[in-house]
Amino acid sequence: MLKTNYHTHTTFCDGKNTAEEMVNAAIKANFDILGFSSHSMYPFGSTWHLSPSNHDEYCDKINWLKETYRSQLEIYLGFEADFIDGICNPHFSNYREFSPDYLIGAVHYVPGNTGYFEADGSFDEVRQKIDSVFKGNVKKAVQAYFAAEREMLKKGSFTFMAHPDLIRKQNSLKNEKEPLFNENESWYKKEISLTAKAIAQAGVCVEINTGGMARGYMDLPYPSAYFMEKLFEYKVPLTINSDSHSVKTLDYWFEEAVQYAKKTGYKELMFFRSGHLESQSIQ
Repeated sequence: MLKTNYHTHTTFCDGKNTAEEMVNAAIKANFDILGFSSHSMYPFGSTWHLSPSNHDEYCDKINWLKETYRSQLEIYLGFEADFIDGICNPHFSNYREFSPDYLIGAVHYVPGNTGYFEADGSFDEVRQKIDSVFKGNVKKAVQAYFAAEREMLKKGSFTFMAHPDLIRKQNSLKNEKEPLFNENESWYKKEISLTAKAIAQAGVCVEINTGGMARGYMDLPYPSAYFMEKLFEYKVPLTINSDSHSVKTLDYWFEEAVQYAKKTGYKELMFFRSGHLESQSIQ
């Protein structure tokens, strides 16, 4: 199998290593393809997103790396583009001036009546925000997260969907309090099913994301085993991404992720090359 990763962060956003350091790590780890995906909410920014004024510099650097290392590694330019309805949208038309090879659509900010909370924010902060934005109604807050994803799938235009159940971080191994919600409850499983169906209708590829595991939050990747079953039921294609913020985690849990997909019933995984997705058999 080709060894690929399209979800890679660097010092351009909240990563710990430079883009060139990630390239050298990928070569050392025998990757065939490496894609960069700096956090972006263009035309806006935040403390952990690529600054709007740095998008050109980022693109120039990745394109330079493409040429410099072309004999050793296939490199692609992408963005992990956030969706906030009415503010920013992972749509190729919004990134046309940067000519990305691909986009990863992501929901981090969950809207409520009086503001937002970050799905992967700190546990105390998320609980405080749910208290203020959703009057403490956790069910409505989690439903709003999945509703935002489905809205992104309708309004966006992108290649990969990032960590489709990122909200599970709030049930994390690092959480010293009670889990935020019960993943076995029928209302939650309904949200998963509705979202899996929306992904299939949008025709995007979902990532098995090992980043939460690499950072010690999760004992399994995004998406959960139940979500995987629903994705398989709706024939949604998968790829494996590390969501790596460090050279140390570029291929974290990759071999296990292949078996995770295989156990669900998948016989092939996808990789991106020269502008389109291709399949390869699971070994």
